[in-house]
Amino acid sequence: MNKFLEAFVNIFKIPDLRKRVLFTLGLLAVYRLGAQIPTPGVNAARLQAFFQENQNTFFGFIDLFSGGMLSRLTVFALGIMPYITASIILQLMTVVVPALEKLQKEGELGRRKITQWTRYLTVILAIVQSFGIATALQTADSGFVLNPGIGFILMTIISLTTGTAFIMWLGEQISERGIGNGMSLIIFAGIVIGLPEAMVEIYTNVMVTRQWDPFQMIIILSVMIAVVGFIVLVERGERRIPVQYAKRVVGRKMMGGQSTHLPLKVNAGGVIPVIFASSLLAIPQSFMQFEGIRNSSWLRPMLESISHSMPLYFLIYTVGIIFFCFFYVSIIFNPNEAADNMRKYGGFIPGIRPGRNTADYMNKILTRITMVGGLYLALLSIIPEVMISGIKLQRLPLMGNWIDSNFPRWLLDGLGVSFYFGGTSLLIVVGVAMDTVNQVEAQLIMRHYEGFTPRSGRIRGRRAVF
Repeated sequence: MNKFLEAFVNIFKIPDLRKRVLFTLGLLAVYRLGAQIPTPGVNAARLQAFFQENQNTFFGFIDLFSGGMLSRLTVFALGIMPYITASIILQLMTVVVPALEKLQKEGELGRRKITQWTRYLTVILAIVQSFGIATALQTADSGFVLNPGIGFILMTIISLTTGTAFIMWLGEQISERGIGNGMSLIIFAGIVIGLPEAMVEIYTNVMVTRQWDPFQMIIILSVMIAVVGFIVLVERGERRIPVQYAKRVVGRKMMGGQSTHLPLKVNAGGVIPVIFASSLLAIPQSFMQFEGIRNSSWLRPMLESISHSMPLYFLIYTVGIIFFCFFYVSIIFNPNEAADNMRKYGGFIPGIRPGRNTADYMNKILTRITMVGGLYLALLSIIPEVMISGIKLQRLPLMGNWIDSNFPRWLLDGLGVSFYFGGTSLLIVVGVAMDTVNQVEAQLIMRHYEGFTPRSGRIRGRRAVF
């Protein structure tokens, strides 16, 4: 603990690092300030009540990433989701569009061009989404809009699109002049802002309403600590493939001959597979808002069978996460290309022939660790969901009555924990926190200061100069 406090104090001893940290905190404060500015012409109380009724649908999923701003329809209501969507679209297009793939390999100049196109696509998506929101609010017969008309639609488009562009600018400024990844920190700030409310809810359930006994609270806190530790363990995990580079003569110098390794992360896809699977499962539930679908004799039972906390929901959720893990990893890492690059520079894996055999070997290892990563993400996402609302195993045919009589109620009905403890939000919070701490620690070690962890320490072979 003393080492952690000492490292925290050292942050403010380094002028450049102190400036970066304060700059990041300042822009995050601006982001939270803008989150309180409402869009004109909207009945905020009625809209928030609607989102509370539909928090398990696609609306609730998007509201999570906006930090609750969509349910209040502030000027930052769209949040960073249009930028994330645009980034994913361009990343997927690099696989099918040769021009984008070539541009991506051109180094810094190509990345800047792709970033510029991502900005343009973000603005276009923001305009489309804000127009859809304004139209949906105006056509809905629920009193969401105070003064309907073309003026309200234009004002909503301008407000929400400008807010998204401003958030995008804030994220880029944090990444360039602050500490950590700006876009990730904005999502992080939007999620953690609700944690104090969740803590108050737990205190109320234990100390005031007595809905939970202290033993239940201990179980919840123990599970949360165990899940956080599990995330840290797996996120740091990687499979290191040894690589040996042969010696070669370049001019009058002998080059190569060193041994290194190729690191393959267990969870290379990060939170992207969970986001894809969650959003795809949340979309069908949003169709339940339409009266024609609610009254359908075959559509309604089908949608209810994949609704939140149903067994089929968890099955499809798990399969979807594993599928998107393989899909995303296949995009960001190509074993054939890696094997060719290794052969060009005289590298080889000991005991494996260069070329096709090397690609097959890496693909075999990548398949195994990706499966482990997919199961890890699925388990991480399912455990908090079960804590929130349980898993309705009593709905299973034939054995439902027996399960309802013999299984514990906390497993079937959940503990009613706040939505802020969802698997997606927890993974984002812990992952972003780890990445930011690692960047701060790297800055400290680079300046001969000790980091947060005991094994970081000073770099060997260097001595501090006083």
